Amino acid sequence: MNRKIHIMGAAGSGTSTLGSSLSKVLPYRHLDTDDYFWITKFTKQRQVPERRKMLEKDLIQYESWVLSGAVCGWGDNFINYFDLVIFLWIPSEIRLERLRQREFQRYGNEILAGGSKYDQSKAFLEWAALYDSAGMDVRSKTFHEHWMEDLSCPILRIEGDYTVSERVSIVLDYMNSN
Repeated sequence: MNRKIHIMGAAGSGTSTLGSSLSKVLPYRHLDTDDYFWITKFTKQRQVPERRKMLEKDLIQYESWVLSGAVCGWGDNFINYFDLVIFLWIPSEIRLERLRQREFQRYGNEILAGGSKYDQSKAFLEWAALYDSAGMDVRSKTFHEHWMEDLSCPILRIEGDYTVSERVSIVLDYMNSN
């Protein structure tokens, strides 16, 4: 039974959205790696030992959960916890447009030239744009593919531009048939 699910993919691929949506149709607790990684969202990171300790506490506390986001590298010690890993991939241009819209929703005009979040937003979008072409030195498709090679649990790949409801259906169909 797939009671411990990890959803991973590039920034903007929909991992958090899928995790949240699955927790509404399954009796699973939704956990998001951003809540462990960041002290102050997107500005100040927690130290690795602290985020590991916090995440482990929650992974042990809940019998069934879906963990969205990335643990590659800092959370490799949790690999054996997963019953199923879901890998999301969407075309770069769609993903980057989602991220631009999300940045504007979060920060408004502050991401525009001269705004207080301009440099931060620009750097984030440049980093996110590297996902499909970068190597092992950053969070990239290459890095994720390499990381998944060491998994002993099944991997469900959802690659393409699907709606949230289509993704939920794909996951539920997979769970019902396995």
